[in-house]
Amino acid sequence: MELYDHIEEILECSPAHIIGGIVIGFSMKSRPLVGYTLGTGKKKVSLIAGNHADEPVGPLLLKKLISYLSILDSEHKLLQDYSWWIVPHGNPDGEAKNLKWYSYKDQFTDLPNYLLNVERELPGRDIEFGFPIEGSIVPLRPENKAVYDFWRSSKSPFDLHVSLHGMQATYGPWFLIDESWIDRTKDFRTQCAQRAKQLGYELYDLDRSGEKGFKRIAEGFCTRPDSKAMRQHFLALDDIETANQFHASSMESIRSLGGDCLTLVTEMPLFLYPKKKRKLKWPDPFLQEWGNQFAVWKAKLKSSDLSPEECLKEAEKLEVKPMSWNDQMRLQWQMIVAGLTTI
Repeated sequence: MELYDHIEEILECSPAHIIGGIVIGFSMKSRPLVGYTLGTGKKKVSLIAGNHADEPVGPLLLKKLISYLSILDSEHKLLQDYSWWIVPHGNPDGEAKNLKWYSYKDQFTDLPNYLLNVERELPGRDIEFGFPIEGSIVPLRPENKAVYDFWRSSKSPFDLHVSLHGMQATYGPWFLIDESWIDRTKDFRTQCAQRAKQLGYELYDLDRSGEKGFKRIAEGFCTRPDSKAMRQHFLALDDIETANQFHASSMESIRSLGGDCLTLVTEMPLFLYPKKKRKLKWPDPFLQEWGNQFAVWKAKLKSSDLSPEECLKEAEKLEVKPMSWNDQMRLQWQMIVAGLTTI
């Protein structure tokens, strides 16, 4: 069985009754943060999701994956070849807030419910950019320290780290890669691109020319963001306060523990809008136009100038549709599998 072929069995697993985890710390509001270690293989894999609390599909995949791995025979290839270190949700407080607009039984995201209830932390509270680097950067929140200490308890460097993320809306999936691994991920990019197209999706493409660490590699692929580049961006705008809010990302933090860890980020859209042929430039008027449209819908829903039913009709007319959660998980798993084959 190919590694990717496990996905349908993973999708069938329940996320509700995962067992075997340990409490690695507590959130700012004293909710437990749970980590899981499974397998005994030489290749050490870190998976985390929920660092942005308005992105629920990554946590759902990791909960299902833990459920799946926990029922496998100890001699199964996934447990013999790899050691899995998984934090299914890095922000349990944010998860509790956002459960107003989704449940882990969803197949698609309801647009009006999402726009009316979604909550996201701003820089300065953002868990993804709140991790420490020993001796130079302190953790932003107790959640960051808990995850970092969990990693350190492994006592040896990681080979692969994947942080599962999402986006509000684009016309397709986007894959972010550690810049130091660009030349070693050609097959990786082929695997991910082919899977996206096989499932019927366009690849999201833009060129930010290195802003905030985003450098275009190819259609659908970009380097992952970088906290130093984030700080430089805001310092150039003379916004010292915002620049100071960025600590290390989970990717930078785990690489600081040694080795040459391949770090990856998935970006799967909750909603899809039609693709338009355009010249790549930044800022991109096409993306701004769609961002404005979602902002208008949100404002009108909140002021009751637009009913949920009217919002859905307008979205359908503009060919905006939710992306299947199962397809998002299929592509997230494909990125993980491509990472495994790369290392």
